[in-house]
Amino acid sequence: MSRPIHLIYKSSKSLFKNKVSCQSSVVSSHRLFSTTKICWNIMPAWVIDKYGANDVLRFTKNAAFPIINYPNEVIVKVCAAGLNPLDVSMRGGYGAATLSMKRDPLTIKQAGMEFPLILGRDVSGVIMECGLDVKYFKARDEVCAAIPPWKQGSFAEFVVLSGNEISLKPKSLSHVEAASLPYVANTAWSALVNTGGLNKDNCAKKRILILGGSGGVGTFAIQMVKAWGGHVTVTCSQNAERFVRGLGADHVVDYTAGPVDESLRALEKFDLILDNIGGDTERWALDLLKPWTGAKYVTLVTPFLQNTDLLGIADGMLQSAATMGRKALKHLAKGVHYRWGFFAPSGPALDDIREMVDAGQIRPVVEEIFNFSEVPKAFEKMEKGHARGKTVVQISNPGDEF
Repeated sequence: MSRPIHLIYKSSKSLFKNKVSCQSSVVSSHRLFSTTKICWNIMPAWVIDKYGANDVLRFTKNAAFPIINYPNEVIVKVCAAGLNPLDVSMRGGYGAATLSMKRDPLTIKQAGMEFPLILGRDVSGVIMECGLDVKYFKARDEVCAAIPPWKQGSFAEFVVLSGNEISLKPKSLSHVEAASLPYVANTAWSALVNTGGLNKDNCAKKRILILGGSGGVGTFAIQMVKAWGGHVTVTCSQNAERFVRGLGADHVVDYTAGPVDESLRALEKFDLILDNIGGDTERWALDLLKPWTGAKYVTLVTPFLQNTDLLGIADGMLQSAATMGRKALKHLAKGVHYRWGFFAPSGPALDDIREMVDAGQIRPVVEEIFNFSEVPKAFEKMEKGHARGKTVVQISNPGDEF
């Protein structure tokens, strides 16, 4: 679908409270890409100054206010932020080597220059300011987005994003509900559509197996496949069976009732498997695919970032490529396709998902809501696992700064 074109918004000097002049040489050089000369210096945020356990989370009122560095960027006033397992992993340093290279590809900055680091991959909020090249959005638009992991995150009052990463918030959802969708939506879309080859035109009557269906990505993938007419089998615990059936799952296998692979082998084979579990599942899951029909196994649990953390960028990427190539060739000889799936931020994908949400085909699954002051509690809850949907932090109310 094509995005609507809006006129670039011109901010007036009387629009925002607590504004300061941006006449300093450093700030003004960035603001040349912006539609306004008004900005703040600092903002409240939860940051980490080093990698570690939950005690490294620190609240500050003096976090650096985001600035527009490129003319296609926007500054968003954060209303709600979603929490994902990736945030817990990043707090401990997972993927630090790769993400540092992405932030600073020429290695100009010193080690540790990412700190203070703001976590949070999901955001729903209101655009405060647009870069000069932003054509699809304007100030005051309510938007949501999944933030790339190399950028500063959403556990803050404001965040800067590329116009290609954001989408208008679904009209039928609150900001808290909308903040539960972007990361899992982009991850599921990347795995099922970009890697798995599914779409609304070819999904009907296909048999899809989702391993680990009660978490954030799983609950979204169930609804997306069902909206496109596919048949969905899900693995989960017995106490989540009613939950996933309520989202549209056609068949549920309880992994606590015995060897899950034996129960799945008794079923008709599948056209695509989405693996949110990893580990031992690769040993038996690919035998559940229909051979020589283009069937695919897509796993979201890959060793890519772990390899680069342990071996360095070059050796880690070589190791990952060798592993992926070896497994792909091994299973191709058996007539099935082995693939790795990755999160990929995409505003256009969220545009399509917004239409499905507003049409009632997909609904957000929010398990628990925390206040901005309770971010450490939200992380503690996430670390316990066994999620039934998403954990969301409410940062502010829309209109507070307008």
